[in-house]
Amino acid sequence: MDESGGSGQPRSGTDESTDHRPDRKTPATDPTRPDPTPSDERPMDHRRFDGTGDDAAPETSEDRAHAPDDSAASETPGEGPTDGTRAGSGTEQHPEPPPGTEAHPAPHIPTDDRAFAHSDTKGRPPKRPKDPRGGLLMGRPFGVPVYVAPSWFLVAALITWVFGGQLDRVLPELGAARYLVSLFFAVAFYASVLVHELAHTVAALRFKLPVRRIQLQFFGGVSEIEKETETPGREFVLAFVGPLLSLVLAGVFYGAMQTVEPGTVPGVLLAGLMVSNLIVAAFNLLPGLPLDGGRMLRAVVWKITGKPMVGTIAAAWVGRALAVSVLVGLPLLTQSGALGSDAVDNVGMDTVMDALLAAILAAIIWTGAGNSLRMARLREHLPELRARTLTRRAVPVETDTPLSEALRRANSAGARALVVVDADGNPVSLVREAAIVGVPEHRRPWVAVSGLAQDLTDGMRVSAELAGEELLDALRATPATEYLVVEETGEIYGVLSAADVERAFVKAMARPS
Repeated sequence: MDESGGSGQPRSGTDESTDHRPDRKTPATDPTRPDPTPSDERPMDHRRFDGTGDDAAPETSEDRAHAPDDSAASETPGEGPTDGTRAGSGTEQHPEPPPGTEAHPAPHIPTDDRAFAHSDTKGRPPKRPKDPRGGLLMGRPFGVPVYVAPSWFLVAALITWVFGGQLDRVLPELGAARYLVSLFFAVAFYASVLVHELAHTVAALRFKLPVRRIQLQFFGGVSEIEKETETPGREFVLAFVGPLLSLVLAGVFYGAMQTVEPGTVPGVLLAGLMVSNLIVAAFNLLPGLPLDGGRMLRAVVWKITGKPMVGTIAAAWVGRALAVSVLVGLPLLTQSGALGSDAVDNVGMDTVMDALLAAILAAIIWTGAGNSLRMARLREHLPELRARTLTRRAVPVETDTPLSEALRRANSAGARALVVVDADGNPVSLVREAAIVGVPEHRRPWVAVSGLAQDLTDGMRVSAELAGEELLDALRATPATEYLVVEETGEIYGVLSAADVERAFVKAMARPS
């Protein structure tokens, strides 16, 4: 995509007959920036803002800078900044979302996926979904909020019921108290899961990667990391530390078992925690996304090929194969007794529960692998979004300039945006495109542009050098329909429409990788 095409320097469309302020400071046209040819200019006239123009949708970088926007920007500002994620079962990395990936303890489908949501209202900046806060806040270790999702309570109740049934056979003398012991086991197990997630979090913080939150939920937990690692080595370490900590915990519980009597409540609890941590570690080491082992496989392929996208594709397809294996193999193993279950009743409730569990696990792994592929594709196309390329040419107008005169100047300059400036030529606000549409043509000579403008805030000034994730983050930080694009020197470059950014993003994502 041509960085300069169609995003020419804002210039005044005022000629000597209409502007008698020679001392007013207005941005001069930079001769180094190629202006569009007259055939490429698409003036900002009333037909384009009334939605009656017949221009086609922009197809090139130059078209995007000057093509008509029949879907005028909404007057309603976008929502506040939120995060998107990159799919993963345990650790999510966001492009934030933009930007989203490591799989940790038990499988989990991130709510974002990411990562990256488009605005359902035209003219709003593309935004991540609202942060649902993640449930009940339990604390902030290392400054990272830890939430317990409502689904955790359901799983905790299920663990309490199932483990209580096992205790009834091992320690029948406990009676109803076995459910209190089972509840303690459920809480202790999820505390182990939290340690697993904290391992990922600490590693991410050591690598200067911001962590959005940790969430304990159905089938385990998730650490949501805002950015991707920069090297395959760091990716491998970040994924491996979680299972490693689970193995360490299993060893700690095994050592503690040696100090207590077997067949007692402490002995049974320690044995259960040792086995559960071994299962968590082994499951997460399986080499398929979105599990930790999948992230490790991705890092290895990335290191060999030098291409992170190739690693993601390989690990995602292994993850999908793993999902099919779980769906078919887990019920067969349980029915055959290979996992220690009795094979007497092969059509009873146990068989149904095994099949249901296998289906849930397979669905989570398959979906997580697909999300990882989509988020990797998103990251691959993000660099194509450049503020300099998408910026519209603009003309400066003073606050009391009638709208009709402002549009005339824009047409003369071949511009598609209006910047309201003060007497010294300093930008103070941007005329909203949606507001222009709402003014009938016969009233435009009596309507001043200041009444249709949105005051500029610091967040509405973006650098012309921004691109990709940095550009999207800047737009999410200050939701608006238009932004003033400036050079590093502070010189006005043009106006960036959030609708143009969203349209360019959708077009980029539609192209095959």
